[in-house]
Amino acid sequence: MAETQKIVIVGAGLVGTSLAYALITQCIGSEIILIDIDKRKAEGEALDLSHGAAFSPRTVIVKSGTYKDLEKAQIVVIAAGASQAENETRIDLLKKNKQVVKNIVKEIKKVDFKGIYLVATNPVDLISKFVFEEAGVPAKRIIGSGTVLDTARLRHEIAKTANVHVSNVHALILGEHGDTEFVCWSNATISVKPIIDFPGITAKDRKIIENKVRNAAYEIIERKLATYYGIGMALAFIINAILDDKRSILSVSTLINSDYYGIHNLFIGLPVLVSKDGVQGLIELKLNKEEKAMLKKSADFLKDTLKNLK
Repeated sequence: MAETQKIVIVGAGLVGTSLAYALITQCIGSEIILIDIDKRKAEGEALDLSHGAAFSPRTVIVKSGTYKDLEKAQIVVIAAGASQAENETRIDLLKKNKQVVKNIVKEIKKVDFKGIYLVATNPVDLISKFVFEEAGVPAKRIIGSGTVLDTARLRHEIAKTANVHVSNVHALILGEHGDTEFVCWSNATISVKPIIDFPGITAKDRKIIENKVRNAAYEIIERKLATYYGIGMALAFIINAILDDKRSILSVSTLINSDYYGIHNLFIGLPVLVSKDGVQGLIELKLNKEEKAMLKKSADFLKDTLKNLK
């Protein structure tokens, strides 16, 4: 009998339910549990999703539950908290969401949970650090969604500009999941050809692409008030890498504590190897002078935000 792959999602809002839908349609996991402070909301969402699960090629159980369900779960996804409103930065969310997440981790610690914490609540880099500090577990078990979605947006824009399929684009957004993130152009390629040498993509094009990616969330929020499908699918992608032990290299938010380019004791989006046991190690990149400065700026912004909060 195959091992049950149980995923508990805390937060049955737009992000949590979009994730659950993505998991069902992509046949990821065999049991999905929704937890929300509004129990009736979680029950209703689980019931609706469970009806749709009947059309999935794979049998999957979807239901609402409690923190007790974490005892035999592989992954808990923290997707609760306030959403980013129009004209509000991700950092504006920090004070609102810190206490929400602190209460969630307090409940998780009451049960015997041995799996991976996957954090989606924004601002995800800082919230991931708070989860790490509150949970008291090895850092490899705490993974923030980081710049995985931003990287997908980047690859989409590059593919569109170069008129190639997105699978040929290998590029990363690094740094904070927010306004100080940046494109690592020096390591970006289309197939094996560096993008900076790719015909038809100029320096001006690269600047336009980077601005589109950085402002994508604001553009979506302006038009439909919230972003959720993209992050739901990004989280499903990370979960699949964990459950299937794919040993994927993903730009998640992870604890950097090795003085990498001057960064230490911070969660920030950098490429790491992700397996069933969580983060296995940082994939160190050779950055150019400009990129080093941008990474430092991003890290300093996170550090200063933490200082100001205290």
